[in-house]
Amino acid sequence: MPPKTETADRDAVYFPTLAAERLDIALCRASSAVARAAEARASESGIGVGPHLVLKMLAEVGPSSQRVLSDQLRIDRSVMVGICDGLEQAGHVRRERDAGDRRAYAVTITDLGRRLLARAEAAVPAFLDDTFKDLTPGERDVLSALLGKLLRLEP
Repeated sequence: MPPKTETADRDAVYFPTLAAERLDIALCRASSAVARAAEARASESGIGVGPHLVLKMLAEVGPSSQRVLSDQLRIDRSVMVGICDGLEQAGHVRRERDAGDRRAYAVTITDLGRRLLARAEAAVPAFLDDTFKDLTPGERDVLSALLGKLLRLEP
């Protein structure tokens, strides 16, 4: 059995090789790292990434059903129920009957929710700067454009 340091060195070299060969693996790993960093930073502002995204969408597009929120934000519907429940209990959103479909509920952001969103949004630029500090502004623009292309491929 090789010494521990030799094994650690070999393992440290393998992933960059794998990532260079398998862009899908590299993208998944990078996505996981950014998601963990986003959740850690979001918890500092008192709102998780999922609730933050829900409030942001509601503020930008107006009242939406949980189904629409789930579909647009790519959050599983069962998870979305929990997010909306938590936001409603905290007074950040309210659910009202959807005027267009009496079977559905429209989720609406409240003034309290708008204040929470503003505090959370204020922390985003520093988070992005910290997370992508190894990229130049031009590289960040290219990454954004490339990710945009990939996301347009989604069904």
